[in-house]
Amino acid sequence: MKTSLKAVLTATTIAMLPVTAMAGEIAVIVKTTNSNFWQNVNKGASAAIEAQSDHTFTFNGPASESAIADQVNLVENAINRGVSGIVLAPSDPDALTPAVKRAYESGIPVVIIDSGLSDGAKGTFQAFLSTDNCAAGKLVADQMIEKVGTEGKVAVMSYVAGVGSEIGRVGCFVEQLGAHSNLEVVGPFYSQSQMATALNQTTDILAANGDLVGIFGANEPTAVGMGRALVQAGKAGTVTAIGFDGNGDLQDFVRDGTLLGTAVQGSFQMGELGVNAVIDVLNGKSVESFIDTGVVLVTKGNIDDPVAQNVLY
Repeated sequence: MKTSLKAVLTATTIAMLPVTAMAGEIAVIVKTTNSNFWQNVNKGASAAIEAQSDHTFTFNGPASESAIADQVNLVENAINRGVSGIVLAPSDPDALTPAVKRAYESGIPVVIIDSGLSDGAKGTFQAFLSTDNCAAGKLVADQMIEKVGTEGKVAVMSYVAGVGSEIGRVGCFVEQLGAHSNLEVVGPFYSQSQMATALNQTTDILAANGDLVGIFGANEPTAVGMGRALVQAGKAGTVTAIGFDGNGDLQDFVRDGTLLGTAVQGSFQMGELGVNAVIDVLNGKSVESFIDTGVVLVTKGNIDDPVAQNVLY
């Protein structure tokens, strides 16, 4: 687990900001609006707002996860218009830290979801809600080893280098493979969370590594592009593939055997619990410093079970 997350976990609760409870806008700002994963966060936030009558919310994000400056601007704009609180999924742990500090200095409570901030942000936000991405990466690695054994090549298709979720998810996947097998890691390769980029990268990797035994697609657009490349190359079901996240395309790939499985986060819970945490802070209540929103490994065997259906979107 990286130090940015450790910093969040140093206390069971974080001291509350000296804010006064008042009705107003809660700004939910995610990495991109062009993803079913983040739209499911939107649904969760909507559910939280509908359960009360004191606050409204807005949902926004840049066109892509790599448009980090645009996300910084969205946070700055929210501060400038005096929102009551912010729920933020930071695309970059360093670039978003100054904006979160400014929100703190302006008396605006911030709850971080999905990916952590740098150590410099310690004490400037009220809670961190996320999948334990390191545990999730290890879970996927264990499933890969169970299926392919301990020898051969496994490619890693990642998304944006240095993002908090990517550091834990991909880093711990690679570490777990190294600790429990002799599997050779090819990559990681970074799609910038662009499906078409992931498709082209995977196509090239499959062509260059005819002896590949496994492949991991570490977020929604990357895993979708990876799955499509496997189908186009005629290697669906012959190379063991595991994805991450749970939109309709990935569910179809699990059902038809293109993917052995996909690890799915509680994205709805991130939105719902994130907004609820901000409301609690505004009402003077304590919130836990870290809330694990969980992960489920969805396979053909459990995809129709409630445990999977509750997280798929």
